[in-house]
Amino acid sequence: MVDASPAGSLRIETAALEDFPRISALTVGVYLDGGLASPGYAAELSDVETRAGRSELLVARDADGRVVGSVALVLDGDFGNVTTSDDEAAFRMLVVDPTVQRQGVGELLVATCLDRARAAGKRRMVLSTDPRMTAAHRLYHRLGFTRLPERDWSPEPDIGLLVYARDL
Repeated sequence: MVDASPAGSLRIETAALEDFPRISALTVGVYLDGGLASPGYAAELSDVETRAGRSELLVARDADGRVVGSVALVLDGDFGNVTTSDDEAAFRMLVVDPTVQRQGVGELLVATCLDRARAAGKRRMVLSTDPRMTAAHRLYHRLGFTRLPERDWSPEPDIGLLVYARDL
C-alpha cells in the first residue's frame, strides 16, 4: 500500500532564508485567522528572522517543495521562555498550513524536535501553549506530553499560557 498522505511525502529541514516570507505569512495567518492569538502578537509572529537567530527554525516541505509547516526548536538560550535548566529544550510557534492540517505534518515536526533534542543530550522537552489551541493540545497528549500547571505563565496581563512537558 502506498502512503498518499502528505506526511508520507514530507521532508523536514532547516529553513532557508528564502522560506522566511512563507513562514511569516503562514504563522500570522494560522494564529490570527484561527483566533489563536491577538492582533498585538502579529509583529512577533511575523518576525521570522529574529526567531531563526534564536532557535533552529525547521520547515516541513511537501513533495513539491512547498513549505506546509514550521516550528522553532530551542536547544539553548532564553527564547523558549519555559526552560528552567540546560537539560530542557523547547519548541515554539508550531504552525501547519490549514490545507494539510490533521494529516501528520504537525506530528512529524514535533517528532523531529524530540529527536533533535534527544540527540543534543536534552532530557526533557517543554512548551507553552495558549488555552485556545485545543488541536495542538490533543497532539501533545497523543505524543506523551503532560501538563505542568505549576509552570504556567503569563507573558502579558490577561494572557495565560499552559506548559506541557515530555521526558526524552
